[in-house]
Amino acid sequence: MRVLLIEDNLALGQAVREQIADDDHAVDWVQRLDHAELNMQSTSYDLILLDLALPDGNGIDFLKKQRMGGDVTPVIILTARDQISDRIAGLNAGADDYLVKPRR
Repeated sequence: MRVLLIEDNLALGQAVREQIADDDHAVDWVQRLDHAELNMQSTSYDLILLDLALPDGNGIDFLKKQRMGGDVTPVIILTARDQISDRIAGLNAGADDYLVKPRR
């Protein structure tokens, strides 16, 4: 399985990447949406793990754009936003699941 991790938090991104790799999956980790778009032009992914608050845009807008373009890659939103309205917006945008990051 090849996973695209879109996460700008260095500590969390490293931890998630290591866990995925430890489970014998390939993972490409990017910290910006424009880098994710570039990767997706040349690589096919089995799963996308998507943060919502990124330095160059909103993950919801990115997801809507991907779905409007016909991309059906499964997407799991991984975010600190825990409001019900955020969860509904993420799922309505086309996410397959919505997981809230633990807060420290």
